[in-house]
Amino acid sequence: MKKFWVLLFVLISSFLPVFASGRTSVTYVIDPEKNAYDHNNKGVIYVEEKCYYAAIQEFKMAISLNPKTQATAVYFNNLGKVYMIIGYPQLALDCFKNALTQYNLNFEYYQNLVKCYKQLNQIPAQLRIYRAKGDANPLDKVMLGLLYEYSGDTKKAIITLDEFAMSEPDLIITPAVKYHIQELVDSIL
Repeated sequence: MKKFWVLLFVLISSFLPVFASGRTSVTYVIDPEKNAYDHNNKGVIYVEEKCYYAAIQEFKMAISLNPKTQATAVYFNNLGKVYMIIGYPQLALDCFKNALTQYNLNFEYYQNLVKCYKQLNQIPAQLRIYRAKGDANPLDKVMLGLLYEYSGDTKKAIITLDEFAMSEPDLIITPAVKYHIQELVDSIL
């Protein structure tokens, strides 16, 4: 009987390589960047459906999955827009500032930040701050021009934004600034 079990064991062990696969098992790679993108897209869908709380949660997940990249600026901007919709401009302010910190060459981020300042009645204070900064950062002129626009001084806004466009013609943000200048000029004609 022992011989039978030994023979059976040898026979089975000789067939095992036949049944074993030559390739490794499939593994799933968790990609936080892709997951962040998916959460952002879900958040956008929730905004369209006016499910703002769910959208906020999705945008926050996207930010936490993929912090400190250019894409994160989009997530912060989307989160800030939702906070503005539901009436929390103070929370939106932090989001828009973070969006500009992550990527400062998107004109929409500047516009959203200035709208938030207007909602918080901070336009005069921000004008004083940006006038005092001077020309240390050329992108501060974009903010200054938009602050002039929202304070009601359209001519100064056009001049400031045009100075920026002339001094920085090769930046990615410049065509959007030029388009906005044209809109401002058309509005006063």
